[in-house]
Amino acid sequence: MRNEQRLHSRTAESRAFVQRVQLVMGLTARLNALPFDDLDGRRALLVEIFGGPVPESLSILPPFYCDHGLGASFGEQVFINQGCYFLDLGGITIGDRTMIGPRVTLSTAGHPVELEERYDGITHAPIVIEDDVWIGAAATITPGVTIGRGSVVGAGAVVAKDVPPMSVVTGTSVVERRRIGRQQLHA
Repeated sequence: MRNEQRLHSRTAESRAFVQRVQLVMGLTARLNALPFDDLDGRRALLVEIFGGPVPESLSILPPFYCDHGLGASFGEQVFINQGCYFLDLGGITIGDRTMIGPRVTLSTAGHPVELEERYDGITHAPIVIEDDVWIGAAATITPGVTIGRGSVVGAGAVVAKDVPPMSVVTGTSVVERRRIGRQQLHA
């Protein structure tokens, strides 16, 4: 994964991350419990979740789920539909006039692939969504991906590599990339 970094377990940095996740999970629970028409309450909680001001033109429909908040930034006139998940430790940048459909997952984090490293922390890399992108319902964008200006990601797509500007991508598939070590799994 391009620009991958690691957050090792049992460090001061990982403890701070866990504390931030607990705070943001509480804030998103409060956000999702608000009456739908409480726009001022929603905006105040979004400012807390994202750690600072958000554009007035940003529209996020609840329920909305976020695990960190400090890694997300938004352009103007961004629309995020219901039921989206932002796992933003690695950073999520969303350009102007981007539309994100319901149940979309933007996940900047994962775990090391190698079995002997898998439980020692998490990996993370940024997601960049350029201007004028439309991401269809229930799509998943994985760590390290850039979606180019003006592109469309079809509903249900799993995007694990960069999307060139002005492209349409669709579909899901399982492609074996490589074999990992021959260690025995724990029973």
